[in-house]
Amino acid sequence: MAAEKAWEMYRNNEIITKINPEMLSGAEYIHGDGGPGTLRLFKLGPAVCNYVKESMEKIEKVEVGRSVTYEVIGGDLKEMYDPYRVTFSFTPLKGKEKEKCTAEWKVEFEPLAPATPPPEKARDAALGFLKSFDNFQLSY
Repeated sequence: MAAEKAWEMYRNNEIITKINPEMLSGAEYIHGDGGPGTLRLFKLGPAVCNYVKESMEKIEKVEVGRSVTYEVIGGDLKEMYDPYRVTFSFTPLKGKEKEKCTAEWKVEFEPLAPATPPPEKARDAALGFLKSFDNFQLSY
């Protein structure tokens, strides 16, 4: 899928909740329109709710069509890590594959308690969700 299409899908609350409702059942911009300073609430679906039920995010940086960086400011992850900052990026492939992109998830985190493990479940869920984009594209 083209990077621009993936970007549009990620930023649109109505579309993003249809990609894989088992993983993400709701998304809502609480304040703002998706630019820096925007607050966005994600309600997680049954496939991940045993780990995280919801996440309130504050968007820090946006490279339109390419990436978004946000910090989790509320929800289950905020109770385990501070900070918990994520960057989703969509990079177009060069050459003949320009209708495809590489999707990437990066996290920066600091556990609040010494025994808190790295956020491997959150990573696996995020990467699984990104893989769902291609499957949704086929029916979109």
